[in-house]
This record gives sequence, structure tokens and C-alpha cells, in this order.
Amino acid sequence: MEDRSHKVLLALVMLFLFAVIVLQYVCPGTECQLLRLRALSPAAADPYRAEDETPARFVPRFNFSAGDLLRRVDFNIKGDDLIVFLHIQKTGGTTFGRHLVRNIQLEQPCECRAGQKKCTCHRPGKRETWLFSRFSTGWSCGLHADWTELTNCVPSVVDSKKEVRLRPSR
Repeated sequence: MEDRSHKVLLALVMLFLFAVIVLQYVCPGTECQLLRLRALSPAAADPYRAEDETPARFVPRFNFSAGDLLRRVDFNIKGDDLIVFLHIQKTGGTTFGRHLVRNIQLEQPCECRAGQKKCTCHRPGKRETWLFSRFSTGWSCGLHADWTELTNCVPSVVDSKKEVRLRPSR
């Protein structure tokens, strides 16, 4: 009987040590947010304010005014307007680029064929593209072209496909 009580006691001690180790991984600091009742309350006014009321180390700043963010841009798909997609790596650009060619409801949506990486995105009634991205034109300006490369490359690639008299002024 005594041997069995030692095994139960050993099991309880091992369980306690395991719980302490897990708690250290979950809450490595001296104050554990999971154990506080305040952390469970729904009132979280400012996520950037420190708990001890010291000045925040991170202050969100936007280079855009509210008017810039709410600005409406009219895109004329039947005219000469062109959307150029600048893919910034590791920001969901591949997913967004696929969304541009597959899911946008247009008068004439992009044609995407199974097994092909590029889709055909023509303007209604024309044989020219309205979208410049890797999923519509391929890597025309190089792999993950940056802003400078795109501003130099896009006009020459797009305009080379048009007659001189039909080229829009950009």
C-alpha cells in the first residue's frame, strides 16, 4: 500500500512540475496576462498604451490623410487606364494578384485557363490589357520588379504593343 501511495505522490509532483514548465512557456514574464482578471475584461481602449502608463514605444503614424484614404478613383476600363500591380514580397501579393485576375466581376472578366499561369485580361471590345501584373502579362519587367523598374519598364512594354498614333500620353 505504501508503494502505491509513493507512486501517486510521484505522479502528482510530476504533474505539478509539468504544469509549471508549460506555464513558463505560455507566460514567460513575471506577470502573466492569462492569470489576471483584467486581461479577460472586454475594455481594451488603446492597444498601444502600456499597462504601467509609460509612453508607448510604438506610435502608429499614417502618411495619408482621411481624405486620401476615402478618395474614390474612377477607373475607365474602356479607355486607356491601366492598373499596374506592384508586388511587394511577403505581403500576400501572390494571393491578391490571383484575386485581381480571377475574382473581380467585370463586364469582360479575365480569361483564366486551367494549367496556365497567365490570364488574358482584355478591355471590352479591344485586344489590349487593362492590368499589368505577373498573372496577366508575366514577368515583363523582371522578377519582383520594384517601383523604379516598373516606372521605367511599363510604358515601354505597353506602348510597344500599340501603333504610335494610338499610344496614350502618360
